[in-house]
Amino acid sequence: MARPGRHSLATQPCCEVVIYVLDAATLEDTLADAATYLYQVLLALQKRAGSGRTSRSPNAVHVLIAANKLDLFTALPASLVRSNLEAELGRIRQSRSKGLLDSGVGTDDIGSEEQDSWLGEYGSEKFTFAQMREFDIEVDVVGGSVLEANVDKWWDWIVGRI
Repeated sequence: MARPGRHSLATQPCCEVVIYVLDAATLEDTLADAATYLYQVLLALQKRAGSGRTSRSPNAVHVLIAANKLDLFTALPASLVRSNLEAELGRIRQSRSKGLLDSGVGTDDIGSEEQDSWLGEYGSEKFTFAQMREFDIEVDVVGGSVLEANVDKWWDWIVGRI
């Protein structure tokens, strides 16, 4: 539920770009938390795409996952950040689905409720960011470093979407 005075992503009419910054140097330790929050953001955007009140769908949303601190030796490259997040989002999706089945919800109710909280292609075994295209959500993972002022790829991404 949105806080008073704030808009939820599901009802926000002008949300076209989301930038999600994470620490690529500590991702192995914070992966579950980072992926859980990202799951909530992506699911809200997915629901927004499916909740159009008119036949016209909302504008496409571009999501930049900015993998920060690539200047550090312990940082994962953007390709590993992407694959680790996809794998963890898939695990979250499976555990939420199992939790719904174990909750005692009637089998007639499970289909629609599970589908409403399923991120990406419903019923798919493995989650990938490419599944979000079905909902006009384009996800890119781009590496950089704020400390080293190595953010040109992020700026290029932003400029290409505004």
